[in-house]
Amino acid sequence: MSVWQRLVGQQHVVEVLRDAIVTPEAMTHAWLFTGPPGSGRSVAATAFAAALQCEAAEPGCGHCEQCRLTLAGSHPDVTRVTTEKVIIAIDEVRELITTAQRSPALGQWRIIIIEDADRMLERTANILLKSIEEPPPRTVWLLCAPARDDLITTIRSRCRHIGLRIPPVSDVADLLVRRDGIDPEVALAAARAAQSHVGVAKRLATDEQAQARRKHLLRIPVQIRSVFDAVLIAEELVDIAEQDAVAAGGERDAKEMETLLRNLGITDGTARQPPAVSAQVRALKEEQKRRATRLQRDVLDRMMVDLLALYRDVVSVQLGADVDLINTDLASDIAELAAKTTIATSIEAMDALAVARRRLAGNVRPLLALEGLLVALRPQGGN
Repeated sequence: MSVWQRLVGQQHVVEVLRDAIVTPEAMTHAWLFTGPPGSGRSVAATAFAAALQCEAAEPGCGHCEQCRLTLAGSHPDVTRVTTEKVIIAIDEVRELITTAQRSPALGQWRIIIIEDADRMLERTANILLKSIEEPPPRTVWLLCAPARDDLITTIRSRCRHIGLRIPPVSDVADLLVRRDGIDPEVALAAARAAQSHVGVAKRLATDEQAQARRKHLLRIPVQIRSVFDAVLIAEELVDIAEQDAVAAGGERDAKEMETLLRNLGITDGTARQPPAVSAQVRALKEEQKRRATRLQRDVLDRMMVDLLALYRDVVSVQLGADVDLINTDLASDIAELAAKTTIATSIEAMDALAVARRRLAGNVRPLLALEGLLVALRPQGGN
């Protein structure tokens, strides 16, 4: 299918990007893609990169070699930086600047995609600034971030801004049906529960463990009876997030270490290592530890987003609003929670979730952030 069909519910974005490819006056050397989680920032950047390299008369065919290589992440002229660490390291950006100076070898453009560009510290962003201000003629920078304000003013002022929005639930469900062959009813329920986040929706529609974990999480508010319950459940959630992080990175960590040792000429990992080798091994372990921390916090943040959706449903029931529930499969639990609480306490719970998310983003220890949150969610008068 066309690369543009990957952009769910973003027709306004597709029109702008298509115009830029065929109209020289509309093309620029630096772009900033923003939008909430699940809106498809990196998908839009990748589709644009593929269309820029496309060989077809109608750019973005999705079938030519240039499109396929770009979409597969193996095009020699398209460099993608995606980090699961807390920040993008300054050395990584320096390497990108060097790469940006090279002429394209296979395609028409040298393209640099930086996902999560908001994870650059100000001093790192300032190093990138000059390359964005004065790039080589065939180099294009594609930056992705949740919001424009997440980047320093001098960077965002030099980029053309593309704002993405959360796609309609029906469009996400349709994509799951067309692309992944998922049953329409299952796809619709998953898209609604995922709040139109395509990746989460696919996981909920295809992974029974993910479905069960979500239901367990969203039943927590009706299970908390006391501070003791809150502390125990907080510890359980942090453990789950840590296990997810280990599962996501364990195999990759082992391969990275194996590759490093092999490149350093070490065949026996248990043998005594020279100081220079030990230093590189320690550096890799530290990087992997930071990545695991980021993954754990991302899992916990997604849990809080799901809980916010639950309380949105509770408030809708309490107000008697004529709107569809996000969590239709938990209608009875939502009705029970709505009956046991007031609108005021539901709003307070949503405020507590917002505070917990800010604390987590501010590097507060996950267990402390979760304990504070779940204590706030317990019924009034609970001990």
